[in-house]
Amino acid sequence: MVVCIVLIVMVARVLTARYCAMENIPQSPVDSIDALRLRDEVQQMKERIQVLERVITDNHKSVDLDREIERLRDR
Repeated sequence: MVVCIVLIVMVARVLTARYCAMENIPQSPVDSIDALRLRDEVQQMKERIQVLERVITDNHKSVDLDREIERLRDR
């Protein structure tokens, strides 16, 4: 009888530990906070690159270039 009780308690602790460990693991890399932060940072970088490409390829006056640079700095 004592052996059964000890065995039940051990199995319960193992299952509890396994359940707690599974809760702490993100379901997928998409759900992790770091992945979301990096995705946001990449999006911001892409937007800045698009603005810089537009500024370089357009033939506007230097005033427009100054405005674009100031707008990038304000972000």
